[in-house]
Amino acid sequence: MNLDRKTFLRRLSAGVVGLAAVGSVRGEQRATLVLPGYSERDPEPFWAAIRAQYLLTPGFAYLNTGGLGPAAGPVLDVFEKTSRRLQEKSETGYALFAEARKVLARFLGAEPAEISFVRNATEGNGIIAAGLALKAGDEVIFDNHAHPGGAFPWINQAKQRGVVVRMFEPSVAAAAENLARIVALITPRTRVVQVSHVTAPTGIVLPVVAIAKLCRERGIWFHIDGAQSAGMFPFELRAIGCDSFATSGHKWIGGPHETGVLFIRREKLDEVTPTIVGAYSSDQADLSMAMAFVAGTQRHEYGTRNAAAVVALVAAAETQERIGRERIAARGRAMVARVRAGIAVLPDVEILTPANSELSAAMIAFRTPRIAYDKLLGRLLGEHRLRCRPVSEQKLDAVRVSLHLCNGLDECDRLVAAMTAILKKT
Repeated sequence: MNLDRKTFLRRLSAGVVGLAAVGSVRGEQRATLVLPGYSERDPEPFWAAIRAQYLLTPGFAYLNTGGLGPAAGPVLDVFEKTSRRLQEKSETGYALFAEARKVLARFLGAEPAEISFVRNATEGNGIIAAGLALKAGDEVIFDNHAHPGGAFPWINQAKQRGVVVRMFEPSVAAAAENLARIVALITPRTRVVQVSHVTAPTGIVLPVVAIAKLCRERGIWFHIDGAQSAGMFPFELRAIGCDSFATSGHKWIGGPHETGVLFIRREKLDEVTPTIVGAYSSDQADLSMAMAFVAGTQRHEYGTRNAAAVVALVAAAETQERIGRERIAARGRAMVARVRAGIAVLPDVEILTPANSELSAAMIAFRTPRIAYDKLLGRLLGEHRLRCRPVSEQKLDAVRVSLHLCNGLDECDRLVAAMTAILKKT
């Protein structure tokens, strides 16, 4: 029996690599994070054990998971071991993707066929923007706090196809106000609404369930840029009701660099035309013009991918499940509350992130008229070894802090003490 090249390689991969490396998803190379028991009365030993797994330089406080999340040592071990194991037979490891898809689907509350692995949220956002059948005059609504990775794909469509971009400013007052601002922009030409699940500049959580319902009722495609939410707090995409969702694995989930996930609702899959296709976009063996895409969202996984990075992303997601995703979310909110309480009493400090728990989670942004935001950022890093993130978007001129598993209460207190000292000298 003659086998075409791709089928042969897949079967070979399933045999050789399946025996050697599938365990990296199913347990053989699962992240070996050793955790003490969790105590409500004294939880700090539990969190200290998790922090000890990161490779960050001692004394250096990394407060920018929203920009790039560090991966824990055990996750990096999985990445290295899987890479070496694949190199032993010089295999792609594509057989590992099916099991990885199941894990990430569970993590995000989706079906495996609705999940594809991309390089980052930007790539996922771009696939949706370029793949929807939009034409000149069609309107797209998104928040003006969108990261460039969320905004630029649509602005590119405005340049390429004449799509009309309309933006709203996220409200810090109430979730209902954000819904109302979207409603006010909808016209008969509105085809897409995209929101940041959590806004990158100031950490505002947007009401995605209500927005999904609104869009569904009006026949509007709803896409979520989830770069700041996946891994920060738990949710289920099928329950939210969005049509598509993109996230980066190298932020709050804690995966290796250049990992991401794209979700497209099963019922809407064929409405997104792949703009780049390759060997794994179709099972077709010949080169006839009747190319048919594979059934799932994986049609957007064109060509060879870094299987070791995907396996390590799985390890990071499973680690969060072991720790407890609700527990992680509560810890992030508690650390933000601690920072908020400390800097709120300082003179001339304005906190831009809402205090309302419905609108905020594990990020907080603030500014002061006493010192320019870029100089404040530099002093926090140079004088106090606190790595934060500048917020220059929309002339907000602030500093953003992201608090996650690699952080502790002591670093919250260090930030408050640093702000106190800087303001006294300014």
